[in-house]
Amino acid sequence: MNMTFRWYGQGNDTVTLEHIKQIPGVKGIVWALHDKPAGEVWTKEEIEKEVAYIESHGFHADVVESVNVHESIKLGNADSARYIENYKESIRNLAEFGVKVICYNFMPIFDWTRTEMFHPLEDGSTALFFENAKVLNADPKELIRTVSEASDLTLPGWEPEKLDRITELFDAYKEVDEEKLWANLETFLKEILPVAEEAGIKMAIHPDDPPFSIFGLPRIITGAASYEKLIEISDSPSNAFTMCTGSMGASKKNDMVAVAKKYANRSPFAHIRNVQIYDNGDFTETSHYTQDGSIDIKGVVKELHDQNYTGYVRPDHGRHIWGEVCRPGYGLYDRALGIMYLLGLWDAYETTKNENAL
Repeated sequence: MNMTFRWYGQGNDTVTLEHIKQIPGVKGIVWALHDKPAGEVWTKEEIEKEVAYIESHGFHADVVESVNVHESIKLGNADSARYIENYKESIRNLAEFGVKVICYNFMPIFDWTRTEMFHPLEDGSTALFFENAKVLNADPKELIRTVSEASDLTLPGWEPEKLDRITELFDAYKEVDEEKLWANLETFLKEILPVAEEAGIKMAIHPDDPPFSIFGLPRIITGAASYEKLIEISDSPSNAFTMCTGSMGASKKNDMVAVAKKYANRSPFAHIRNVQIYDNGDFTETSHYTQDGSIDIKGVVKELHDQNYTGYVRPDHGRHIWGEVCRPGYGLYDRALGIMYLLGLWDAYETTKNENAL
């Protein structure tokens, strides 16, 4: 596996590339142009500058997360064609600078959703937390605004321009159910996949987080059945998945070892993290350690190893530990611990394989 680390850029992250360089085994930086509003073209000049900075620290810049999809495309409104053309141009521009994978999602209005950014855990750390009752009973506009203001740094998928249009966007989605959202995703994919295939880029869709409907909005990338439907839309080699154990795994319906077994070959990018799921629908982020959560991380890594997985992997959301002040879920320390755990599992499986071959 090709170990990577997500980084939010100079001035927008408490973690530096110099810090990341000190984590053993990290080969690449997962990056984006985080100051670009969704729908705008990523220019060659902007891409070249960011890639050059990453490569100057000895990392590759093969994976972008994310080129955000404009709401007009998800809604399928009159402006969608213009934004799809912009997206195609961004794909072509990224290919010129060696990008191999673009992670994206098709979640309405906002990205991942949590009700608390710094929920206290028994060990004294804090972590991202999802309280099911609060989501069921809260005014979504107020909850989103309150949670987004918990950090001085921008949260991906919760961009300020969206917050200013929350009422307008919720009204627009009253006419969009799951069937309509699938149709709009199909239109998008059939337009961009030929471009991505020609450019040699895998378009790796990220599962919805959490993988079920919230606030009455449709969510469609929620489990193995969603993957099968995506394959039915297009069997292009560029139609790929980001396998996120913590997002899809936040539903007890999804066995992430089974998902890894069946879909690793279609997942050029994997986010590996753990969550503890409670019977009432709540869940909290935990360490990556298998015993700390509900997901069989050991089994997922073993499945990837058994398939000789060569795709890109990154640790995902980490706890906030040792007093670190950082972007919610994206500190240095716990993600570094996560990397060492994942690499340790991989090394152990590799040693066993070699011993069995003797």
